[in-house]
Amino acid sequence: MMHLQTKATQSLNIGGQLVSFDRPLIMGILNVTPDSFFDGGQHNDIAQAIAKAEQLLDDGVDILDIGAYSSRPGAALISSQEEMDRALPIIRLLHQRHPNVKLSIDTFRADVAEEAVKAGAHIINDVSGGTIDERMFSTVAALQVPYILMHMRGLPENMQQMTEYDDIVVDVATFLGEKLSELRALGVKDIILDPGFGFAKTIAQNHELLHRVDELHYFGLPLLGGISRKSMIYKKLHISAQESLPGTIALNTLLLNKGVQILRVHDVKATKQVVDLLY
Repeated sequence: MMHLQTKATQSLNIGGQLVSFDRPLIMGILNVTPDSFFDGGQHNDIAQAIAKAEQLLDDGVDILDIGAYSSRPGAALISSQEEMDRALPIIRLLHQRHPNVKLSIDTFRADVAEEAVKAGAHIINDVSGGTIDERMFSTVAALQVPYILMHMRGLPENMQQMTEYDDIVVDVATFLGEKLSELRALGVKDIILDPGFGFAKTIAQNHELLHRVDELHYFGLPLLGGISRKSMIYKKLHISAQESLPGTIALNTLLLNKGVQILRVHDVKATKQVVDLLY
């Protein structure tokens, strides 16, 4: 049987463990928000969040990505303190109960990122690519933890008004390259690239980026694909986000075929079956 091979890429130090991406990793989404587009309000108390996290662990997740601020289009602004009040207790408890589990904090705020790492997070996942909080890059450099650099324009409340590109892939690559240079100049070593599906992009642009995402292997860094149950699937198919698991699986399979090393998903068990079949 023919199996896919991951693309050669830089290894990362995640929580003191060297990760070489011989096989794609599955990042499970744990939203502790009342308003995320797919699962908002389902896990926004500690007991619900821990139960969901442990279900994802049982399903075979490699990284738990904890988000306390919804970055869906049109999302409302909340304070740093509210974001920390939602996320930090979950991170502390998970780190205490499951010390070997890789935890990621999904935030674009440097103070939230710093406190989350102190609480036990190992990775900073910044949807803004350092464009919203100018202190983010220096904070990452001081903490020396892996950083997920994502392409985005504007803020969640206005990003869908910023979708003019000359060439979507070239423009995304240029943005990532410029930010990568800034991070390297500050001494940041461990970086993951995320093209930012659904962020400041039309449905057509998302699909062009999907089919050309392998061009981003130019940088020699791990690529993360986050298309799980997004509007690029359900709006194109004229269905709801709740009906979009088959489409998500199909597009995640394409991402794997394009050599993407990390899949960020809501449905860990189904995604693990895909990875197990192909690798």
